[in-house]
Amino acid sequence: MTAGRRVVAIVGPTATGKSALAIEVAGAIGGEVVNADSMQLYRGMDIGTAKVGPAERAAVEHHLLDIWPVTHPASVAEYQQRARDVIDHLHRRGVVPVLVGGSGLYVRAALDRIEFPGTDPTLRAALEAELTAVGAPALHERLARQDPAAAAAILPSNGRRIVRALEVVEITGRPFTAALPSYDAVYDAVQIGLDLDDTSLDRRVDERVEHMFASGLVAEVRALVRDGLRDGRTASRALGYQQALAVLDGELTGPQAVVATAAATRRFVRRQRSWFRRDPRIRWLDARSSDLAGLATAVAGGEN
Repeated sequence: MTAGRRVVAIVGPTATGKSALAIEVAGAIGGEVVNADSMQLYRGMDIGTAKVGPAERAAVEHHLLDIWPVTHPASVAEYQQRARDVIDHLHRRGVVPVLVGGSGLYVRAALDRIEFPGTDPTLRAALEAELTAVGAPALHERLARQDPAAAAAILPSNGRRIVRALEVVEITGRPFTAALPSYDAVYDAVQIGLDLDDTSLDRRVDERVEHMFASGLVAEVRALVRDGLRDGRTASRALGYQQALAVLDGELTGPQAVVATAAATRRFVRRQRSWFRRDPRIRWLDARSSDLAGLATAVAGGEN
């Protein structure tokens, strides 16, 4: 298989086995893995993000893991530039990039034509102060008046995204939805989606969360607090990390944190599925398929 401008993307909800499949597919087609999980970009956030370990990284080269400190605010625009730099570098080497992750906007930023309006620190600070003062639902009502389509796509509880949408509307004078990506790829992209039925996926989520806490997530978070985790607007709110911080603060017991994290993750996977299912270009595979790697490798190679 020649690389050309080909990119293989493996996407879908959390706990469907994307990382393991990406390694198998990359090994089969002579590719290298490019991370598109927004939380795996952070150094030290390993257990709670199910980040691949040294053995997996030794088997297949991985890119864009551990690039940001936990104090770094999320930046899809910055990720887009870094991801495309890596993808273009791999293409020049004749290597197929295998993009993998469940962060839908990051995947789209890497693959599709999308421009990210700049930020206005003064405006952003004012909106964040207002968010603190009146709460996310009140700002969501304002967004609904200014950009109904954006408001319909953003949960009323998601203050960070509401603030960003209002900022973009103010800066550009256009709806936030005008800045969202179209289904217009800049690469020869093949997207493979993994999914499971609700019952099976919920079971996997519960098992993963229990394993995370049993493997030392609270201790990992305690160490990251020394690195400034509490000051990280994005990292501190990550699934599992927010709940582990509550354990350290005495607000939750360990078992309560497991239950809370699993419930939040189940809600999150439903939103992931909804995002990816809107993209008609994704070829969906059952994550329980007996020959999943073979099926995915065939799709990656352009076979029907």
